[in-house]
Amino acid sequence: MKAIHTILLAVFAATLGAQAGGEGWGTDLDAAFETAKKEKKPVLVEFTGSDWCPPCKMMREKVFTKKSFIEKASKDFILVELDFPRGDKELAEKNQPHAKKYNIEGFPTVILFDENGKEFDRFYASQYPSIEQFLGHLKDALGKKGLE
Repeated sequence: MKAIHTILLAVFAATLGAQAGGEGWGTDLDAAFETAKKEKKPVLVEFTGSDWCPPCKMMREKVFTKKSFIEKASKDFILVELDFPRGDKELAEKNQPHAKKYNIEGFPTVILFDENGKEFDRFYASQYPSIEQFLGHLKDALGKKGLE
């Protein structure tokens, strides 16, 4: 049992690794989907251009890095940031297959997936530029999906 606990902690830590997205945000979509199945929890994926996209920078500053947002959103979602920075071509290239697979046409796009990896909502994050507005939209989306 202890070994399983250790493995789960390692997977959880890897999923929530503090990289570009900051604490509370993972950067590995495949690992997030694995965790989502185990925890029976949906996944929130933000596609961002963190170092060049003005709406992305605004959302990071006002919403995505705030402790209150991370604490509340991570109760209902596995949080993942897929970044496409101009200053880190390697990271942008690593994430490019996901942008292509999900037909990302602009930033900051957010896609909500159920625990099985099926998309159930998509929107531009900047439509909800405050923590309250963003969390309100997430609650509405979960309610419509019957996941509330």
